[in-house]
Amino acid sequence: MTFDPATLRYNDQGLIPVIAQDVTDGAVLMLAWMNSEAVLRTLESNRVTYWSRSRQAFWVKGETSGHTQELVEMRIDCDRDCLLVTVRQTGPACHTGARTCFFIALRDGEEALVEVSGGRL
Repeated sequence: MTFDPATLRYNDQGLIPVIAQDVTDGAVLMLAWMNSEAVLRTLESNRVTYWSRSRQAFWVKGETSGHTQELVEMRIDCDRDCLLVTVRQTGPACHTGARTCFFIALRDGEEALVEVSGGRL
């Protein structure tokens, strides 16, 4: 079956959430957003391309930082309203310099920093 990005369920801003996961160890790296054009650009180039809500522009991961995401596979969830991309991550995924954006754990009602090696925290 041929994929058509119009079959995805986008929010009112025309965006769909995307979870990036490292193909080597399964770590959840980050959450970002794509519009239908970013989905197509990612599939065509194998370089993960997001939509920056703050800049209102396409954002090829690693374009300026060198911390790239090479697409391994894109998956659609059962409701077609969220994407999972498995990637080969080069360098940290988080803009703070941490490997993953998910480095704050909630433990017994308290926040605890975890996995911040290399980060600027």
